[in-house]
Amino acid sequence: MRADEELTVISKTYDFVKWSAEHTSRFPRNHRFVLGERMERNLYDLLELLIQAKYNKVRQGLLQQANLKLEVLRFQVRLAHDLQCLRSNSYGHAAKQIDEIGRLIGGWMKSGASGDKGQSGSLPKP
Repeated sequence: MRADEELTVISKTYDFVKWSAEHTSRFPRNHRFVLGERMERNLYDLLELLIQAKYNKVRQGLLQQANLKLEVLRFQVRLAHDLQCLRSNSYGHAAKQIDEIGRLIGGWMKSGASGDKGQSGSLPKP
């Protein structure tokens, strides 16, 4: 994976964290402090794992953890929609973002995430 693609997954995750923070703060009180906080915590953990993977030569384990966090988040977002904490259009947006981030993580994993192939997070030289 090229360095700019690595940054794309981090950038998309960062944007999704911001979007989620705005939406979970509007959850009904009985769901905001359990489901909302868990969703946010998983998103922060996901972002942290991706940043760690960017700067680590052996990335496979970190990317597998990130992929697992994303899968848990997928179910949490679905639950938030089923509990009527998220409107259908917001759920659709979140599902699309999760799918896109998942594809980027999967591509990073397949591209030789051990660091043997490609770069370790540095930008390409001009």
